[in-house]
Amino acid sequence: MRKRIIGGFLCLLMIAVTLAGSSFTSSAAVTEESIKAKENQISAAKKERDNLNSAKTNLEKVKKELEASKSDLNKYITQLDGELTDIQSKIDALNDEITKKEHEIEVTTAELEEAEAIQQAQYEAMKKRIKFMYERGDTLYFELLMESGSFSDMLNKAEYIEMLSSYDRQKLNEYISTTELTRLTKEALEEEKETLDATKEARETEEANLQSLIDTKNNELSAVKSDISNKEAAIAEYEAEIKAENAAIAALEKEVAADKAELYSRYKYDGGMFTWPCPNYTRISDNYGMRMHPTLGIEKMHNGIDLAAPSGSAILAAYNGTVAAADYNSTMGNYIMISHGNGLYTIYMHCSALYVSKGQDVTSGTKIAAVGSTGRSTGPHLHFGVRLNGNYVSPWNYLK
Repeated sequence: MRKRIIGGFLCLLMIAVTLAGSSFTSSAAVTEESIKAKENQISAAKKERDNLNSAKTNLEKVKKELEASKSDLNKYITQLDGELTDIQSKIDALNDEITKKEHEIEVTTAELEEAEAIQQAQYEAMKKRIKFMYERGDTLYFELLMESGSFSDMLNKAEYIEMLSSYDRQKLNEYISTTELTRLTKEALEEEKETLDATKEARETEEANLQSLIDTKNNELSAVKSDISNKEAAIAEYEAEIKAENAAIAALEKEVAADKAELYSRYKYDGGMFTWPCPNYTRISDNYGMRMHPTLGIEKMHNGIDLAAPSGSAILAAYNGTVAAADYNSTMGNYIMISHGNGLYTIYMHCSALYVSKGQDVTSGTKIAAVGSTGRSTGPHLHFGVRLNGNYVSPWNYLK
């Protein structure tokens, strides 16, 4: 009898250790659900990688479609800017997915550590149980039965012995289920890491696509400028651009002024200093005031400051106010205009993405857009302008 007990329990231990990778039905519903959840997590990670491939920008197709609109420069810029905005949206979504995936990996790593700890504790408990049964197994059962005072007592003790055996079987099944959960959690962790790597690779591809289109646009704008042999014509074109830009902004100011009473009741500029609109980026690539135009070779007024920053960098509202416009213009690109009351406005041009809409109230420091190179722009930057009572003024009067 001793040999049967020892052999039986050693056999059970071998099953638990050597068949840890096989699927067994657990008697604990929670463990079954945990295993199913891990299997679903593995499938979801694989599906995410498939979706990444299908969502990639077809850069060659985009460039081919742009060729057809080159004859009309404004149309060309508008169409190209639409592609830039779309790619930037993909990059933003991939960044969000990377952050989410990194968090999921942290959670899965913690779950794996917990499952391994439980598995080890169960293994140690089983070893102690088997050692005890080896040393006392048949003797203990024999003593229990022989010490029975009556036949009824013996039946009760026999039932107790059966309960012990059932308990041992249950613990073995729990160990097997925990081992399976540990295996699946390790697999899920590897799948999550692989998906994270694929997502980062997709982001790099989209960032390269974004830069490629910006370079294409810059080359086209440079070609157009070089084709204009008559400098007076070039100057006239530049002034027409600025005139159109100012006309669009003046029209917006007029529209806001029509509802001045309501706006003034909501916001009244109190003289406070502005929040820096492009956090972490302080290099001024072009300052406010008269400057030698880089292409035309004559002195012209630059009505804002240009802050050099990478595409996708955050743009913040400089002060509390109401969004008077969040739109697109072939000169300004994607732009936002905020009314701060008392005839004071801030303007943010060439954005790659807009995160607010017309009529929305914003507070100082609110993320309203992302840096880009839309409109008549030859590289990623934020053109930040300030207008007071219908005229541009130096932003340095309000910035720290």
